Amino acid sequence: QVHLVESGGGLVQAGGSLRLSCAASGRTFSTYAMGWFRQAPGKEREFVAAIKWSGGYTNYGRSVMGRFTISRDNAKNTVYLQMRSLKLDDTAVYYCVASRSGYSAYVSDYDYWGQGTQVTVSS
Repeated sequence: QVHLVESGGGLVQAGGSLRLSCAASGRTFSTYAMGWFRQAPGKEREFVAAIKWSGGYTNYGRSVMGRFTISRDNAKNTVYLQMRSLKLDDTAVYYCVASRSGYSAYVSDYDYWGQGTQVTVSS
């Protein structure tokens, strides 16, 4: 069982940066692939980024590639999402996720979800 708690969301101006954190409980954190999804009002959940349990491989959604960076610290049971050059379209609730399988872009592959943290980008 893995319990996920996101933090770091907030209000930021377009072009700015923000870093999200996700603290995970559970002794087996280091064996899970971790990731982030987001959901804007009226839209489906969108894959943002994922990272393999070892941290050596990452996967990014097309809309954030080159602007967002996912990383993890297994010693701290924490995964991060560094967001740069934020755009108005990045406004959404961001969810931290964990998977016992791969680091895919599919919602159905993730076993655990956090409650989400709101990110609002203003002009």
